[in-house]
Amino acid sequence: MTPTAHRAFAVLAAAAAVALALSACSDRGGPNGRPEPGDKVVAKVGDEVIWTSDVKREAVAQGVISEGEPLDPASTQFRSTLDEVIDQKLLAREALRMKLDKDPRAARRVQAAREKVLGDVLVEGRVDKAVNETAIRSLYAEQQRLAKTGEEIRARQIVVATQADADGVKKLLTTGASFEAVAMQRSTDQNTRFNGGDLGYFTLDAMPEPYGVALKAAKPGDLVGPFETAAGFVVIKVEDRRPEQPISLDEARPQIVRFLTYDEIRTLLAKLRAATRVEITLPPPVKVPGAATEPASAPPAAAPAPSSAPVSGAPLRLNPQGAPSAPAAPTKTTPARPSQTGAH
Repeated sequence: MTPTAHRAFAVLAAAAAVALALSACSDRGGPNGRPEPGDKVVAKVGDEVIWTSDVKREAVAQGVISEGEPLDPASTQFRSTLDEVIDQKLLAREALRMKLDKDPRAARRVQAAREKVLGDVLVEGRVDKAVNETAIRSLYAEQQRLAKTGEEIRARQIVVATQADADGVKKLLTTGASFEAVAMQRSTDQNTRFNGGDLGYFTLDAMPEPYGVALKAAKPGDLVGPFETAAGFVVIKVEDRRPEQPISLDEARPQIVRFLTYDEIRTLLAKLRAATRVEITLPPPVKVPGAATEPASAPPAAAPAPSSAPVSGAPLRLNPQGAPSAPAAPTKTTPARPSQTGAH
């Protein structure tokens, strides 16, 4: 078989697999039954119909839209994706006419596609039931109860190269010079100098150690420093101290949804594995002298989801810019941090 013919066979077999898998999973009146309430027919290929949901599902699979995101049937993107769905059905029909579905290799791929679709449908149904507003709010409330809140400080900084420069900066400030103006003129920290040295609100445990030592007992209005960091000498003005503000439900929601989803899938898989004998017949991997090895701290390759149990244990690390991780104190992002050239 030539490379061109081989690629054509692969495309046809894949198209047949998808078409057959989808039709096998239809339980609403056969392959032309309405897949979802309110679905509309948008095209016909021979005696087969294409529904709005078919086009949206293909758009999600291609990453054009996210799951649950609308796709306007009047849009150019919808029409473009519809053309691709039509092409898939044409290829699948031709593959079936040529009896490519009888080829053992194609049959294995059809079976794999069918199993994938059925597994996805099972997971979607379980997740839809488990990840609801009540569960989200319940986990959020439990995390707020378990979280240990500390104190936040708001401060401005000026970073300079030498002790002498820092002493000069502090002398200027004690004689009434504007901290913001001096920061813009003298500070070497590119992250903060152009906003008057403003670090925003932060917790001491999130800052380099010299900051924690210098600011531990500082009060609003205090001028602290100079103290030395890896990037230079720092003078800080403390502007406010307040109880740490908890992460909001809206900020935590995406991470909680991900955690509940992972947890539900992990629980389902653990139950299925416990009820079914699974035997790996591969021999153990051969250790090659000198080959790179994963560190002992690396997570298990087969781990499908986070293994923490937040409701009955320590709180999740809820971070507006990250996924839930192992249990730890909640964290919040802050407007600014010392840059690589400012402090470490």
